[in-house]
Amino acid sequence: MRRFRWWWGALVLACVAVLAGFFAFSGPGLKPGQPLPRKGPPGTGPLTVVAIGDSTVSGEGAGDYTPDTDGRNGDWCHRSANAFVQKVRIPDVTARVNLACSGAPAEQVSLGGVKQWGEPSQAQQLAAVVKNHRVAAVVIAIGANDDPKFSTQVSECFKAWFSVSAPSCNVALQKTWQSKVDAMVPKVVNAVGDVKKVLAQAGYVPADYQLVVQSYATPVATDVPLGLQNLDGCPFRTDDLQWISTTGITTLSAGLKQAAVQSGARFLDLSRAGEHHEACSGGANPASEWFTRLTLHLSDLGQADRAQHALQESFHPNAAGHAAIADCLSEFLAGRDELAACLSGPDGKLHAVPEVANR
Repeated sequence: MRRFRWWWGALVLACVAVLAGFFAFSGPGLKPGQPLPRKGPPGTGPLTVVAIGDSTVSGEGAGDYTPDTDGRNGDWCHRSANAFVQKVRIPDVTARVNLACSGAPAEQVSLGGVKQWGEPSQAQQLAAVVKNHRVAAVVIAIGANDDPKFSTQVSECFKAWFSVSAPSCNVALQKTWQSKVDAMVPKVVNAVGDVKKVLAQAGYVPADYQLVVQSYATPVATDVPLGLQNLDGCPFRTDDLQWISTTGITTLSAGLKQAAVQSGARFLDLSRAGEHHEACSGGANPASEWFTRLTLHLSDLGQADRAQHALQESFHPNAAGHAAIADCLSEFLAGRDELAACLSGPDGKLHAVPEVANR
């Protein structure tokens, strides 16, 4: 991933124009609190974990994308070999399938005709998977691209930093954010319900598989060094960083928890998963960061079909972030807790901690 120190004002203005939209980021399945089924799901084929959702699941920002999702025929789903689903460790699971697509709304996960970057419904794709795989777990993360439009809000915060005369982006968001999240909840519930419907039609019963809804990790924090609150790193005002990393992400997570409970799914809270590893938190040394900083692929600017995606990786979990999430998810899937949160332990790794989610 190439970083670029910004010298050209005209180039910056062009990037502002294309930044928006590229940051983001039913009855019960397995009874909450149960580990992976002992007998296993029905059918034939390898025991499989499936990931469904948007950019935070596909692996946007983690690099090493499959060629067919890196712009080929207009497909920018950006499914990465480094995505957390590829690193989850579950006993007896030998196959991992990633159906997620960057920018996907809940409707593209649901059954129906909504497409994302030319790809059909992820629930319909799951129906094809279960024909030759035994699905032991489905992990879903969606909602940010629906009414909250979290990526658009982050983009607005960036533009507020860029314009001296513009008010901080959180001023307007404080008035509407809760209502946006509330409007998102039923759409997520419907999408999760369609995933369960596909499995039921394939002969699955609730005890055959685990169903997990997870939330989003905040990509930035308030302690960004002033020397990086610019186009070399994380161009946001301090009060907007505060809003994104607190009210913005926690309210979104609470809405997704509500959707999970209504859907009969287990819930994994990632809102604090990136603490002390957010973009720009490493200062001059980004090696400890689990999220991409503002990132521009210069080579893409010379290709008309790729130029508008040159910033698409910005502020997403990187490969190290996905590996950390995989540690927590693996622990959660092996446990019995209905609700848990991914938090850093004394060993520096993420662990599924039930007490925090139940407070």
